[in-house]
Amino acid sequence: MRAVELFVEGVSNVEIARAVGVCAESVRRWRRVWEEGGASALRRRAATGRPPKLDDAQVEPVRTALERGAQAHGFEADLWTLERVGVVIERVTGVSLSRASVWRLLTGRLGWSLQRPERRAVERDESEIARWIAHEWPRMRVFTSLCKR
Repeated sequence: MRAVELFVEGVSNVEIARAVGVCAESVRRWRRVWEEGGASALRRRAATGRPPKLDDAQVEPVRTALERGAQAHGFEADLWTLERVGVVIERVTGVSLSRASVWRLLTGRLGWSLQRPERRAVERDESEIARWIAHEWPRMRVFTSLCKR
C-alpha cells in the first residue's frame, strides 16, 4: 500500500522499488495491476490450490467416528495409526486419503496432536516393584557376587 501512495504522488518505479525494498519489475507489475483495478486489486487474496477432498460436512462424521475409538471400528487395540484412520475415513465418507492427507486432516482441521502411549504395562504394581527392589534385589546381588569367586 506504500507503493500505491507513491504511485499517486507520481514517484518513479525505480524510486518506489528502492523505497519499499523490492525490484523494479515488481513495482511495474504492481503499477499495472493498480492502473487496471485500483488499490483493492493489490490486496492479498486467499491462497488458491486444490480444494480439500473432504468438505466440512464430511469432516464432522469422521470426527465423531474417530472419537468412538479404534476398537469400536473393529481394531484389536484402541490405538490410532494413520492407516487405521484412513480406513475409517474411507468407510465413513467413501473418500480415500493418502497418509499425508490423513495427517493434515488430523492435525489441521481436527486439531488433534500426536500422542504416544506410555511404555508401561497396565498391570504394573508399584508396591510389588518396591518390595522386590527392597528384598529380592539385594539377595540377587549377594548371590551374583558369590558366583564370581
